[in-house]
Amino acid sequence: MGNTATSIHKRKDVNPEYGENKYGDVKFADPVNNKYPIDTEEHVRAAWNYINHKDNAAKYKGDEAELIKGRIKRAAKKFDIEIEDD
Repeated sequence: MGNTATSIHKRKDVNPEYGENKYGDVKFADPVNNKYPIDTEEHVRAAWNYINHKDNAAKYKGDEAELIKGRIKRAAKKFDIEIEDD
C-alpha cells in the first residue's frame, strides 16, 4: 500500500459540468469531477455522508476516496464541524 493518491481520475460516469451548473463556482472535494461541494456547512456534512457510502467511495481508484475525505475533513474544521473517522 503506501501509495497515497495526489490526484483524482476523470470518472466516465460523471459530467463535471453538472456539478458546476448545480452548485456554481464553488470548491469541491473532487475538483476533477466537480463532486462533493465543500463551500458551506450543509455541503460539507452532505459530502461526508455521501463519500462514506460504500457505493460512492467504490467509484474511485486506490486512495482517491481517502484524498477526498481528507479535503472534506479540512473543510469541516473551517466550519467547526466534528467528524468521526469511519
